[in-house]
Amino acid sequence: MIDKKEVQHIASLARLNLKEEELEKYQKELSSILEYVETLEQVDVEGVEPTSHPGGLDSVFRIDEVKNREESLSKKLIDLAPNKEKGYLKVKSILKKSK
Repeated sequence: MIDKKEVQHIASLARLNLKEEELEKYQKELSSILEYVETLEQVDVEGVEPTSHPGGLDSVFRIDEVKNREESLSKKLIDLAPNKEKGYLKVKSILKKSK
């Protein structure tokens, strides 16, 4: 079990001012966490390949490519927009110009 002096040291490193009852609370919680880690260290993981993601994803990115683009559809969509300029949608500015 971790002692109060160690908890106080950890708290000082984190710049925390703990009261006596908080020291006791965190002493129990940190001890519990460390005991669980000790339990995990005893698990036999021989032959288990390390992973960073349980799903086995290779890549979440895809190539951004246009498929079956109809020029007339794009033109129709732009024509439906309330504000347009030179074939593009015109929107309100969200950035302020510096003086």
